[in-house]
Amino acid sequence: MTAKIRLFVDHPLGAGQPVPLTREQAHYLFSVMRMSTGGKLRLFNGRDGEWLAEISEAGKKGGIALCTEALRPQVMPPDLWLLFAPIKKARTDFIVEKAVELGVARILPVQTHYTNSERIRQDRLQAHAMEAAEQCGALSVPEVAELAKLDTLLADWPAERALVFCDEAEAGGRSAMLDAAPAPAAILIGPEGGFSDIERARLGAMAQTRVIALGPRILRADTAAVAALTLWQTACGDWG
Repeated sequence: MTAKIRLFVDHPLGAGQPVPLTREQAHYLFSVMRMSTGGKLRLFNGRDGEWLAEISEAGKKGGIALCTEALRPQVMPPDLWLLFAPIKKARTDFIVEKAVELGVARILPVQTHYTNSERIRQDRLQAHAMEAAEQCGALSVPEVAELAKLDTLLADWPAERALVFCDEAEAGGRSAMLDAAPAPAAILIGPEGGFSDIERARLGAMAQTRVIALGPRILRADTAAVAALTLWQTACGDWG
């Protein structure tokens, strides 16, 4: 029977490799899930693929899991970033969760002129991304960056990275994703109030920008993130 529990660990994985478990992981495994020595679980670290492991030591403050079998080789997600303006807590969590499931390499919350939420808990969102990766079978956990001003990011934007600007003003137009945004790329989703004229002009003046529509309707920010990531993955990502 395949082990159902997956954990992300910050430790090398390999045949016969012992992996120390943190206090939080030990509490989850031994107190919440009622596992004990001899129990099986799957481990991944974003570098060495996924491994089957067996618990060799179990305690209240920690434990040891021993790697026994390689299950999957490491496969990295496409070189795709997601930039989005934070919204309400639950919907921001949803965006992070779906970005992990849909296969992004990096998540960057941005503060725009009309961003409603000016603060985030980066550590909480990073933990949420890790939990999403554990649950969806991903082999890596994307970095969740600290909240940064959009102007600051654009001022130092990499010349080689396409910036897919999902502009609600283009609603009703046709998507240009198929041939305009190969990796490396980033998708930019705006706040509930949309982008300001200054931001739109700044984005339009950048050579890396690809302006697209997300269909005939104006979407909520969390819906737009899922729609844009799905379009990009279908056209340019690793879904083929």
